[in-house]
Amino acid sequence: MTDMGQPASEPKAGRPRFPADYGIETSDSGLISWQWALERLQTTRNYWVCTASPDGQPHAAPVWGVVLDGTLYFSTDTRSVKGRNLVATGHVVVHLESGDEVVILEGNVERFNHTDDIAGLGSAYEEKYGIDVSTLPGEDSAWFAVRTSVAYGWREADFQASATRWEF
Repeated sequence: MTDMGQPASEPKAGRPRFPADYGIETSDSGLISWQWALERLQTTRNYWVCTASPDGQPHAAPVWGVVLDGTLYFSTDTRSVKGRNLVATGHVVVHLESGDEVVILEGNVERFNHTDDIAGLGSAYEEKYGIDVSTLPGEDSAWFAVRTSVAYGWREADFQASATRWEF
Protein backbone atom coordinates (compact mmCIF):
# COMPACT_ATOMS: atom_id res chain seq x y z
CA MET A 1 0.00 0.00 0.00
CA THR A 2 1.08 3.57 -0.62
CA ASP A 3 1.04 6.28 2.01
CA MET A 4 -2.73 6.89 1.70
CA GLY A 5 -3.99 3.37 1.12
CA GLN A 6 -3.95 3.01 -2.69
CA PRO A 7 -2.89 -0.39 -3.99
CA ALA A 8 0.78 -0.36 -4.97
CA SER A 9 0.34 -3.07 -7.61
CA GLU A 10 -1.10 -2.81 -11.08
CA PRO A 11 -4.89 -2.86 -11.25
CA LYS A 12 -6.54 -5.73 -13.11
CA ALA A 13 -7.19 -4.79 -16.75
CA GLY A 14 -10.13 -6.06 -18.76
CA ARG A 15 -12.86 -4.84 -21.07
CA PRO A 16 -15.51 -2.29 -20.07
CA ARG A 17 -19.15 -3.29 -20.07
CA PHE A 18 -20.60 -1.64 -23.17
CA PRO A 19 -23.60 -2.84 -25.16
CA ALA A 20 -22.67 -5.57 -27.66
CA ASP A 21 -23.37 -3.34 -30.67
CA TYR A 22 -20.49 -1.03 -29.65
CA GLY A 23 -18.20 -3.66 -31.17
CA ILE A 24 -15.70 -3.70 -28.30
CA GLU A 25 -12.95 -6.28 -28.79
CA THR A 26 -13.53 -9.30 -26.57
CA SER A 27 -9.93 -10.53 -26.34
CA ASP A 28 -7.22 -8.92 -24.24
CA SER A 29 -5.41 -7.87 -27.41
CA GLY A 30 -5.09 -4.08 -27.48
CA LEU A 31 -5.82 -3.40 -23.81
CA ILE A 32 -4.18 -0.18 -22.66
CA SER A 33 -1.59 -0.36 -19.88
CA TRP A 34 -2.23 1.36 -16.57
CA GLN A 35 1.07 3.18 -17.17
CA TRP A 36 -0.53 4.82 -20.25
CA ALA A 37 -3.37 6.10 -18.04
CA LEU A 38 -0.99 7.30 -15.31
CA GLU A 39 1.06 9.28 -17.83
CA ARG A 40 -2.06 11.15 -18.91
CA LEU A 41 -3.20 11.65 -15.33
CA GLN A 42 0.22 13.03 -14.35
CA THR A 43 0.59 15.44 -17.25
CA THR A 44 -2.90 16.89 -17.62
CA ARG A 45 -3.43 20.39 -16.29
CA ASN A 46 -7.15 20.23 -15.51
CA TYR A 47 -9.27 17.44 -14.06
CA TRP A 48 -13.07 17.39 -14.21
CA VAL A 49 -14.48 16.40 -10.83
CA CYS A 50 -18.04 15.08 -10.98
CA THR A 51 -20.08 14.73 -7.80
CA ALA A 52 -23.69 14.41 -6.76
CA SER A 53 -25.53 15.88 -3.81
CA PRO A 54 -27.16 13.56 -1.27
CA ASP A 55 -30.44 13.96 -3.21
CA GLY A 56 -28.72 13.04 -6.50
CA GLN A 57 -28.27 16.48 -8.09
CA PRO A 58 -25.21 16.16 -10.39
CA HIS A 59 -22.36 18.67 -10.50
CA ALA A 60 -19.13 18.91 -12.51
CA ALA A 61 -16.28 21.38 -12.13
CA PRO A 62 -12.63 21.56 -13.20
CA VAL A 63 -9.83 21.50 -10.63
CA TRP A 64 -6.06 21.43 -10.60
CA GLY A 65 -4.38 18.42 -9.04
CA VAL A 66 -1.32 16.22 -8.89
CA VAL A 67 -0.71 12.50 -9.05
CA LEU A 68 1.71 11.00 -6.54
CA ASP A 69 2.31 7.26 -6.29
CA GLY A 70 -0.71 6.61 -8.51
CA THR A 71 -3.12 8.69 -6.41
CA LEU A 72 -4.80 11.89 -7.61
CA TYR A 73 -4.88 14.73 -5.06
CA PHE A 74 -6.81 17.97 -5.42
CA SER A 75 -8.20 20.66 -3.17
CA THR A 76 -11.41 22.63 -3.00
CA ASP A 77 -13.28 24.87 -0.65
CA THR A 78 -15.66 22.76 1.41
CA ARG A 79 -18.32 25.47 0.96
CA SER A 80 -18.31 25.01 -2.85
CA VAL A 81 -20.88 22.71 -4.45
CA LYS A 82 -18.28 20.02 -5.18
CA GLY A 83 -16.81 20.42 -1.70
CA ARG A 84 -20.19 20.06 0.00
CA ASN A 85 -21.00 17.03 -2.17
CA LEU A 86 -17.66 15.37 -1.46
CA VAL A 87 -18.01 15.91 2.29
CA ALA A 88 -21.61 14.66 2.25
CA THR A 89 -21.26 11.58 0.04
CA GLY A 90 -17.56 10.90 -0.54
CA HIS A 91 -18.31 9.68 -4.08
CA VAL A 92 -16.47 11.05 -7.11
CA VAL A 93 -15.90 10.56 -10.82
CA VAL A 94 -12.88 12.30 -12.32
CA HIS A 95 -12.05 12.57 -15.98
CA LEU A 96 -9.54 14.40 -18.11
CA GLU A 97 -10.36 17.06 -20.68
CA SER A 98 -9.55 14.91 -23.69
CA GLY A 99 -12.20 12.91 -25.50
CA ASP A 100 -9.48 11.49 -27.76
CA GLU A 101 -7.33 9.91 -25.02
CA VAL A 102 -9.81 9.14 -22.29
CA VAL A 103 -9.10 8.37 -18.64
CA ILE A 104 -11.99 8.20 -16.16
CA LEU A 105 -11.65 7.38 -12.44
CA GLU A 106 -14.57 6.27 -10.27
CA GLY A 107 -14.37 5.88 -6.52
CA ASN A 108 -14.43 7.70 -3.22
CA VAL A 109 -12.35 10.42 -1.64
CA GLU A 110 -10.35 10.62 1.53
CA ARG A 111 -10.18 14.09 3.07
CA PHE A 112 -7.23 15.70 4.77
CA ASN A 113 -6.52 19.28 5.71
CA HIS A 114 -2.93 20.12 4.87
CA THR A 115 -0.34 19.35 2.23
CA ASP A 116 2.07 18.28 4.98
CA ASP A 117 -0.14 15.21 5.49
CA ILE A 118 1.14 13.79 2.16
CA ALA A 119 4.88 13.66 1.52
CA GLY A 120 5.81 15.70 -1.55
CA LEU A 121 2.33 17.09 -2.26
CA GLY A 122 3.14 20.76 -1.75
CA SER A 123 6.32 20.65 -3.82
CA ALA A 124 4.65 18.63 -6.61
CA TYR A 125 1.81 21.16 -6.78
CA GLU A 126 4.25 24.08 -6.85
CA GLU A 127 6.33 22.42 -9.58
CA LYS A 128 3.26 21.75 -11.74
CA TYR A 129 1.34 25.02 -11.24
CA GLY A 130 3.87 27.49 -9.82
CA ILE A 131 1.82 28.04 -6.67
CA ASP A 132 2.99 27.58 -3.10
CA VAL A 133 -0.14 26.02 -1.60
CA SER A 134 1.18 26.37 1.94
CA THR A 135 0.42 30.11 1.73
CA LEU A 136 -3.15 29.76 0.49
CA PRO A 137 -6.04 30.63 2.78
CA GLY A 138 -7.29 27.38 4.10
CA GLU A 139 -9.85 27.51 6.89
CA ASP A 140 -12.59 26.15 4.63
CA SER A 141 -10.42 24.35 2.11
CA ALA A 142 -9.57 20.69 2.17
CA TRP A 143 -7.46 18.28 0.17
CA PHE A 144 -8.90 15.09 -1.23
CA ALA A 145 -7.21 11.86 -2.31
CA VAL A 146 -9.15 9.91 -4.93
CA ARG A 147 -9.52 6.26 -3.90
CA THR A 148 -10.16 4.72 -7.29
CA SER A 149 -12.23 1.53 -7.38
CA VAL A 150 -12.58 1.31 -11.16
CA ALA A 151 -11.07 3.28 -14.04
CA TYR A 152 -11.64 3.40 -17.77
CA GLY A 153 -9.46 4.43 -20.66
CA TRP A 154 -9.44 4.37 -24.43
CA ARG A 155 -8.09 6.07 -27.48
CA GLU A 156 -10.73 7.50 -29.79
CA ALA A 157 -8.67 6.48 -32.84
CA ASP A 158 -9.01 2.77 -31.97
CA PHE A 159 -11.80 2.82 -29.40
CA GLN A 160 -13.12 -0.70 -30.03
CA ALA A 161 -9.67 -2.27 -29.63
CA SER A 162 -8.29 -0.02 -26.88
CA ALA A 163 -11.29 0.30 -24.53
CA THR A 164 -9.99 -0.83 -21.14
CA ARG A 165 -11.45 -1.14 -17.65
CA TRP A 166 -9.17 -1.37 -14.63
CA GLU A 167 -10.31 -2.80 -11.30
CA PHE A 168 -8.49 -1.86 -8.10
